[in-house]
Amino acid sequence: MAFAFEELLVYRKSLDFAANVVKAAEEISSLRKHYRIIEQLEAAPTSIALNIAEGKGRYSKKEFKQFLYISRGSLYETLALIA
Repeated sequence: MAFAFEELLVYRKSLDFAANVVKAAEEISSLRKHYRIIEQLEAAPTSIALNIAEGKGRYSKKEFKQFLYISRGSLYETLALIA
């Protein structure tokens, strides 16, 4: 039996997005090593999916909605890092 969050299209798309960003981050080469920025670039998109899953596990729609807002914040954080 699947968990409820696994059935959400937005969750599945967030996993694909995170995988693509992490793959791109692994290919970054620079004379200067920006380890912290690269770590953040890997963590931010992962947080999108994790917050969707955590929110779906909460007991109310209001809590779930709050976690979706947090996920959106992680998305914008990711976009800021790759811009």
